[in-house]
Amino acid sequence: MFVANRMTKNPVTVTPDTGVDEAARLMKKNGFRRLPVVEDGTLVGFLNDKDIMRVAPSPATTLSRYEEVSLLSKLKIREVMQSPVITVDEDATLEQAALIMYENKIGGLPVVSSVGAVVGVITETDIFKAFVDIMDLHAGKTRFTIHTDNKVGVVHDISGIFADKGYNIDTVVTCAQKDGSYEIVILGDFAEVDALKKDIEAHGYAVTHITTIE
Repeated sequence: MFVANRMTKNPVTVTPDTGVDEAARLMKKNGFRRLPVVEDGTLVGFLNDKDIMRVAPSPATTLSRYEEVSLLSKLKIREVMQSPVITVDEDATLEQAALIMYENKIGGLPVVSSVGAVVGVITETDIFKAFVDIMDLHAGKTRFTIHTDNKVGVVHDISGIFADKGYNIDTVVTCAQKDGSYEIVILGDFAEVDALKKDIEAHGYAVTHITTIE
């Protein structure tokens, strides 16, 4: 799964000399929270709604609405934008984008092409949506959580139990635990849940959780 397939393409951009008031109007009108800042075709900054809130007059101000708008119109994006900018390549994997966001504690990234042009924006919401799709978290699915030691052939063995019962597995996720063991999550359309649980445990694996997604 790649950034190019999950990002918002052809994002609205602004220049460093755009007024903060105009940027705020663009965000509100289009329902987004971030704007790449571009000058002469080059990405020079990134602006989000928190940057605007940081410079906006306090609700307790004695300024009139006209004075507030006038103040923000005089303030330019170059004065409040984030620069230098953390970016991600359009051919990067979604996992790479998620790791960059996590390590830098940010909620979104401009996406750039091989020549440095801004081609999209990827956000934490896009990552969450991808996670839901990867996990196939749709109503009616049954979710098994299985605990196992770290040994060769575990996924093959457990998958074979489901196959022997005539079931297709929609999603398999393995997650390493701190003690070196593994938690395996399996989702699919499974009937005879109790019988499946018994078969899995008969093969020496611990079924720690079963739920049906509502």
